[in-house]
Amino acid sequence: MGKDKKEEAIFLRKKITLLRAFSLLIGSMVGSGIFISPKGVLKNSGSVGFSLVVWFSCGLLSMFGALCYAELGTRITKSGGHYIYILETLGPLPSFLFLWAEFFAIRPANSAVVSLAFGRYMLEPFFAPCAAPVPAVKLVSLLGYYTVLTLNSWSVTWSARLQTALSVVKLLALALIIVPGMMLLAQGHTEHFQDAFDRQSLVLDKLPLAFYAGMFAYSGWFQTSFVREELVKPERNIPLAVIVSVITVIVGYMLTNVSYYTVLGTQDVLASPAVAVSFVQRAFKSLISVVPVLVALSCFGTMNGGIFTFSRTLFVASREGQWPPLFSMIHIRRHTPLPAVMLMFPLVTAMVCIGDIYHLLNFFSFSRWLFIGLATLGLIVHRHRHPELHSPFKVPLFVPVSFTIICLFTVAMSFYSDPVSISIGCTMVLSGFPVYYLIIHRQMSDRCRNLFFLFSFDLVLDGGASVTTE
Repeated sequence: MGKDKKEEAIFLRKKITLLRAFSLLIGSMVGSGIFISPKGVLKNSGSVGFSLVVWFSCGLLSMFGALCYAELGTRITKSGGHYIYILETLGPLPSFLFLWAEFFAIRPANSAVVSLAFGRYMLEPFFAPCAAPVPAVKLVSLLGYYTVLTLNSWSVTWSARLQTALSVVKLLALALIIVPGMMLLAQGHTEHFQDAFDRQSLVLDKLPLAFYAGMFAYSGWFQTSFVREELVKPERNIPLAVIVSVITVIVGYMLTNVSYYTVLGTQDVLASPAVAVSFVQRAFKSLISVVPVLVALSCFGTMNGGIFTFSRTLFVASREGQWPPLFSMIHIRRHTPLPAVMLMFPLVTAMVCIGDIYHLLNFFSFSRWLFIGLATLGLIVHRHRHPELHSPFKVPLFVPVSFTIICLFTVAMSFYSDPVSISIGCTMVLSGFPVYYLIIHRQMSDRCRNLFFLFSFDLVLDGGASVTTE
């Protein structure tokens, strides 16, 4: 009987099919980025032509990274994404530093960027052609994020259903930009593509920031790594889902940007606080009240999906002994990750109040791409250490080598491009060193270790009894 239950539990966990994996990747990649990043890419690349080259290069780079993660997913059978890959290949110190940066910098800053985009697009139609007041944008941004927090604290089922519905909304929003843009392009509106590659406006030291903005729009290609243990036939489905989804998004993003530039000139894009709104104002004013709402809902879906994978990272880290059990606990009835969700509340609130989209984007992109580069470096190390290990999916060596070099080079160059934001991000990562050596690495006595973890449990029992008891 016990054996039957065990087999049933294992079977139930394998519930993500190829189609669901494809939907997860598409839904994760197509989000707020394509509506936020065009301005950042154009500003730091200098011209329409070079910006399109950056968009395509970011797509190609994302494909390289996704293929590397697909091989890591067939070699390392645990869920946990970047964290578990770094832990298994490079060791506990780099993995803890990633966890530290993810918890206190990457995830809250990323959520703040998306929520600010949500607030901007929600308010822009009411204030067009003027920009929406910054305090109002921040207020609506926080209200949107608090709604997501409440939903994820209340019901996993409803948040999952909402995510599925919003994935359709994302594709609809892109279609309402691509189709009118292609129609106008077919009618001969090519004036904004004249002298597309203006070398005088190209500033090489700003290119890393253009890549940060572009890669932010593509980010999400690694989401299957967070649910590796739940995938059906992962050796086959991970590579297939990754290749098809990334190619689909590359084509969609290139068409979307061509549509933007068909209607808007360089100065129009740079002056616009919400590119999609400016596009609709010029192309089809009848859609002025529809597209911004769809974009805002797309951002809402991105915020909702981010909390899901974040809680899984904390669960795996706690299982590996590198994070207090408090942050892997779930509500006994609602099965929601309350402690992890609630800790994001003050961090995201602070970043929304004091930051703006593009400085926050540079701030967390440094840490994100540093550790993604280390994860693919770990693939090279893992191959060298375990040549006997058979992998059902293997990419040519130049793929992880190229991806790792580009990631680390971009991270290094970004210190020169935006020294303030990048230095703050670097400091956040380095601050994890003393925490690691004082708590994780140091051979503490059993009593000290027990007190550390017992304190986590006491916080739940004393301050949030509903998390563990009825």
